[in-house]
Amino acid sequence: MLSSIRRRRPFRGNGPWIVIAAVAVALLVTPFAVAVAAGEGRPVLGGSRNPSSNKSLAYSRETQIIANNTTYGTRQSNKSTSGGGAIYGCRARTGTKACLRASNLSNGRAFSFATSSGTEVGRIDGPTAAAPFTTSATGVATGLNADKVDGKDAATISADANRFAVVSAAGALGAQRGATSASNAGAAGDGTYSVVFADDISSCALGATAAATTAGAVSVALGADNKTVSVVTRDPAGVAADAPFHLTVTC
Repeated sequence: MLSSIRRRRPFRGNGPWIVIAAVAVALLVTPFAVAVAAGEGRPVLGGSRNPSSNKSLAYSRETQIIANNTTYGTRQSNKSTSGGGAIYGCRARTGTKACLRASNLSNGRAFSFATSSGTEVGRIDGPTAAAPFTTSATGVATGLNADKVDGKDAATISADANRFAVVSAAGALGAQRGATSASNAGAAGDGTYSVVFADDISSCALGATAAATTAGAVSVALGADNKTVSVVTRDPAGVAADAPFHLTVTC
């Protein structure tokens, strides 16, 4: 009877091969099983792209890491002297979400940048005409050293705010800042002059003083082009007469 049962056993003599085949299949399937495990709601795999480069397998919900401690919720670092600590990227369009947002729900700082050495703490790259950043805060940025304001450096701002012209009795332009020309606008001796400036000075205050002790009052008026100043000099008796003067334009 035993010999009859042995003859009827299926896969007789193939037992070892079946075991080997099963192990091989398991080894082949395991990497795929692990890859699938890194999908939505699954563990994150280190050193791999999570969950996949396949768009259909991308996370469809926020991946949240919530902590409750006195240090930081997460920490990313890199001990290599040529590698960075973290990189964030997105494809958000204008008016939508920012690629990176730090939001403090209390009254402390929302962000802080620091470096232990070097000559630059950080850099903002973008299109040449783009604003590096905007802010709704109106407080003073302590320690911020801006080289330019509205595209102008301090020397240019000072020059624009304080223009002047020194004009001789003959109408010749001497020392000046922002003036382009001067002339005796009327007949010789009538004390009428024109001084032209390079830019619109309609929002500026005009002033003029006689440059000679023998001269009297000096009056000024801005022309219709908002660049030309008409000046009239007088003698001590108040009669119009040619005389040197200093014209100031304060903006």
